[in-house]
Amino acid sequence: MVIMAIQMKIDFVSISCFSINLHIVLQIRREIATMKLIQHPNVVRLFEVMGSKTKIFIVLEFITGGELFDKIVNHGRMIEDEARRYFQQLINAVDYCHSRGVYHRDLKPENLLLDVHGNLKISDFGLSAISQHVQDDGLLHTTCGTPNYVAPEVLKDKGYDGAKADLWSCGVILFVLLSGYLPFDDSNLMNLYKKISVAEFTCPPWLSFDARKLITRILDPDSETRITIPELLEDPWFKKGFKPPVFEEKDYTNLDDVDAVFKDSEEYHVTEKREEQPVAMNAFELISMSKGLDLGNLFEQQEIKRETRFTSTCPANEIISKIEEAARPLGFDVHKKNYKMRLENIKAGRKGNLNVATQVFQVAPSLHMVEVRKSKGDTLEFHKFFKKLSTSLKDVVWRSATEGDQSVN
Repeated sequence: MVIMAIQMKIDFVSISCFSINLHIVLQIRREIATMKLIQHPNVVRLFEVMGSKTKIFIVLEFITGGELFDKIVNHGRMIEDEARRYFQQLINAVDYCHSRGVYHRDLKPENLLLDVHGNLKISDFGLSAISQHVQDDGLLHTTCGTPNYVAPEVLKDKGYDGAKADLWSCGVILFVLLSGYLPFDDSNLMNLYKKISVAEFTCPPWLSFDARKLITRILDPDSETRITIPELLEDPWFKKGFKPPVFEEKDYTNLDDVDAVFKDSEEYHVTEKREEQPVAMNAFELISMSKGLDLGNLFEQQEIKRETRFTSTCPANEIISKIEEAARPLGFDVHKKNYKMRLENIKAGRKGNLNVATQVFQVAPSLHMVEVRKSKGDTLEFHKFFKKLSTSLKDVVWRSATEGDQSVN
């Protein structure tokens, strides 16, 4: 019943699965517990935690708008009204986290997601700290974060206020939103740290006076004189059009499922189901994949396709093993689950690492169809990869008498 409940929610949430590794258990537990404590409309919501003997499953809010970082990369700097709206949502959510004793410590556009309505959602609390981590001097002491966004006091390794350090990162984000580039950047890490330590940056000329003034007050290298969030909320530039979100919050957050999962409690275990045979393909699906009746070809603009298929009379397990044997020498990591595989190129190409998804379908008891499609990376690199792969799979690919040397559609 628990697994069925997850399947029913699949359109509204995303389910993430982590292989348990003793070296990262504490970090994962901290992130999960932190996200359950935070119930804010501008923070990714964590609904439930479950575990099996080898994995932890977390049910998260399903966010479809991608990263704020991608929006900046694709469209460049924003006008002030748009940047202000995102910044207001960010500050409101960060202020809420701080009021609950949670400090993110890795705020950057890559960790800010956008929902279907364009609202900002803070994610990735893997480096977060809570008030219990504060030492006797009232400060945090773990040096962490992304160099370009980290506060000067964090780099000094003498202790820092988590709230003030988070606000500095928010200031860097605001600068990036308004300018389209980083205020502190250098290929040499030591030079970068020097620029951050003295706040060596210049605002672009197109910024309004009020925006430049606010950024300068946030990116103050002296944490004692840096603007605070209560002061920021009264800033004229920030206040323009600001409408704090109205939402209901539970008075009590139940962490029993988190505790049980990490204590290996049987009550919260789920059974990982292993498919005994590949997914069966019905006649309609088979026809739609054929050359002559695939309506998708009517809209195909490129000669190099993102996916291809071949048939095989070999057993499904043998097909999977053969693909793995062929892919590894080509520099691919192989991740298998039932009769699906994800092949990830270790070496990055023109558009990052090429990822290939493969699935075996059963057409008949003695006939299988194998779908190979690009899920990430360059299409031309995928085309070259498949040519090499199909050469290694000559004994697996089935050819009818009329096909001759044609092995794929």
